[in-house]
Amino acid sequence: MATEEEMPAAAAAAAAPAGGGGDDAEMRDAASPSESDSDSSDSDDEGAAGADELRIQALEQALKEQPLDYETHVQYIQCLRKSGNIEKLRAAREEMNKYYPLTPKMWLEWAKDEISLSTSEESFGDVVKLYERGVQEYLSIRLWRDYLDYVEEHDPSVSQCTPAGLSKMRDLFERAITAGGLHVTEGSKLWAAYREYEMAILITISDENDEEKAKQVQRIRTLFHRQLSVPLAEMESTLVEYKSWEAEQGNANDPGSTFDGVPSNVTSAYKKANDMYNERKQYEDQLSNAGASEADKLQEFLKYLKFEESSGDPARVQVLYERAVSELPVSSDLWMGYTSYLDRSLKVPSVLRSVYYRATRNCTWVAELWVHYLLSLERIHSSEEELRHVFERAVQCSFPTIQEYLNVYLTRVHSLRRRISDGLDFQLIRQTFMDAAEFLSPQLGTKELLHLNAYWAKLERNLGKDLAAARGVWENTIKKSGSVLEVWQQYISMEMEMGNIHEARSLYKRCYSKRFAGSGSEDICHAWIRFEEENGTLDDYDLAVKKVTPRLKELMMFKSQEEAKEEAYSMLNDNSNADDSYQKRKAGKMTNKQQPPAKKRKENPPKSAKSSDDQRSKAQSGHSAAIAAVEVGDVAREKVEASTEMKVDSDSRTGNTGSNEPKPSFYNDKCTIFVSNIDLKANEDDLRRFFSDIGGVTAIRLLRDKFTKKSRGLAYVDFSDNKHLDAALKKNKQKLLAKKVSIARSDPSKGKKNWEAGPSSKGHDNLPQSGDDGAKAPGSSRSDKEVPKGDVKITGKNTQFAPRSVVKPLGWTTKEEKPDGGAGELKSNEEFRNLLLKK
Repeated sequence: MATEEEMPAAAAAAAAPAGGGGDDAEMRDAASPSESDSDSSDSDDEGAAGADELRIQALEQALKEQPLDYETHVQYIQCLRKSGNIEKLRAAREEMNKYYPLTPKMWLEWAKDEISLSTSEESFGDVVKLYERGVQEYLSIRLWRDYLDYVEEHDPSVSQCTPAGLSKMRDLFERAITAGGLHVTEGSKLWAAYREYEMAILITISDENDEEKAKQVQRIRTLFHRQLSVPLAEMESTLVEYKSWEAEQGNANDPGSTFDGVPSNVTSAYKKANDMYNERKQYEDQLSNAGASEADKLQEFLKYLKFEESSGDPARVQVLYERAVSELPVSSDLWMGYTSYLDRSLKVPSVLRSVYYRATRNCTWVAELWVHYLLSLERIHSSEEELRHVFERAVQCSFPTIQEYLNVYLTRVHSLRRRISDGLDFQLIRQTFMDAAEFLSPQLGTKELLHLNAYWAKLERNLGKDLAAARGVWENTIKKSGSVLEVWQQYISMEMEMGNIHEARSLYKRCYSKRFAGSGSEDICHAWIRFEEENGTLDDYDLAVKKVTPRLKELMMFKSQEEAKEEAYSMLNDNSNADDSYQKRKAGKMTNKQQPPAKKRKENPPKSAKSSDDQRSKAQSGHSAAIAAVEVGDVAREKVEASTEMKVDSDSRTGNTGSNEPKPSFYNDKCTIFVSNIDLKANEDDLRRFFSDIGGVTAIRLLRDKFTKKSRGLAYVDFSDNKHLDAALKKNKQKLLAKKVSIARSDPSKGKKNWEAGPSSKGHDNLPQSGDDGAKAPGSSRSDKEVPKGDVKITGKNTQFAPRSVVKPLGWTTKEEKPDGGAGELKSNEEFRNLLLKK
């Protein structure tokens, strides 16, 4: 509880007894000005107390919403300290220290607050624990001095100079000297406090106890000798003090001579320490610049550290690192350098644990620190419980990139793999992989995900001795990244390493018709052929050739088609640019001629007529380019027709004639949804029942495999209006049979943009997949009236690779003006060529 001195002034005034007599009116009339001022001051204090309470409540609410806000924690503690609510103040400090290390100043304030309330030995122990926690977080000479003074004054065994008390105090001083005795500018304060304590003990020893007194004198002399061998500031004054003390002990010396009466070994150590101090003075002067920025101070510390590391004294390097991180606690460069140095040079388990723990509390967002922390714990043979605890802390932090999370998970797996011979259960490795896959898969890139799953499958096979689990890993990877060639290649490679030829062949059969980026589709076909040549029978080889040959022809046809379209678009663009330049030059020449006003009026027809003439002129100048484009397109069209005829013949032989109902030649996707992740057992009736509750379904197109005619799990559903379509979109992620379907509005604008831009790439998105039909991906919904002049669209009997919305009857399509001003459509390349030649 707060004492009376800590109570707010308003509360103290309210508690004061009333004095005097008479009625209230007389008292108010007789009130002196000073009493009125006192009443006003009390009211102000009450208002301030109310404002402070509101401020505290607001900060409490802010911390509930953002428990990791450092500045809010600091402000909350300051407000509670001002209000005197010690119980809330304790809880607030503990809560902040749970997330962040406290500064030396905050530890000093906390200790002083607790000391002012301590009334028992139990309170003494609590304060000592606070000091212990404080000196372990940062190096602070002032905090150590306060800690030493508190124990010296309040510990009964120390104040009574019992043997146990003396031993306890000396051990504490030695700890302080180890922590900060090498601090160049402030370390002498700790040495001085140690000597003063021993000198005080000397006074308590009676003159009759000569032996004990001699021991104490030697103890003080040794402290002087130790300090004089350390490079510290104000070494000269320490030497003078030492000579004076020796004179008091009866060892006369000449004050005018620097080293008179000083042992030779101490003189030699002093000179060496003084030289070391002079070498470091330039660095200390730079650090003492109060106006330096944090960036400048960091650079000065790094220079100083480099110098100390070159000197080769680990204790001095460690103290300098402690000074640096105390002043710049969130500098990841300092913590990385500090921990790396300890791993290389000191390798003391207790020190490593302490420094890594503090480093990860100050820089929680640096994944590399956590990785090094786990590796360091493994080097010093820490327990599995400790390693697991650190790993769990690491994955709860916020790292800038998903790659850093992956590094932490992989570091944990590597550690478990290395220690599996120590009796660890493989289930720990499996569970770590499962957690990593669940947490990282939605955000990992293909390369990183492949790395993770390949490693997982390898350990399942080699350490877990579970081939089925290894295959399960690859099957799950295929579900997420089945369009990545490397996934299939590594899966096949694993089966080959195990000698499972039949399983590897099955994988080739599953993936040879897949769509892969670049030349991946051709590569997997050729790889299957090589596989059968090296491992299969002649029947196996013949079957592979039979399967692969049509697929390779299909890919070659697609490539030729794309090249033809590219050439056609290139020619059209070149001629269009040339025509524009010609028209500009012609217009420029005409404007330079001097013409009579009447002639100018005559030769400047109305806008509509002029526009018609310009259009006709441009059409005529583009005839040759259009004819060339048609001729180039004929080659691709003939290949498409031939391929389509082969397909039709094959279908007629196998009896796959399809439905008797005529299919629409194109779809505009104006009111259509795209449904994916459909259960492969579902059919059109299941989809119709799924949307029966909202109604409005006009057509359902379930995509099927070209050869097997089995569902591919994809469908387009047309609706009568947008109202029903919006209702259908709300059924996204609802279950159809046993799977949650994904529903999105079909967006033909994407296909439209790609089609209008022309075939400019041969990448993954344009590559055909064996078994695709024309309804695979929504295409452009642009009508013929929207086609610009000179734009050419390829259509034909085989529309496998064209967007659904632009599929037309066979032939290149364009427009010409009718005599009546309307627009007609030509459906034959031959007609189009003849028309151009006639013009």
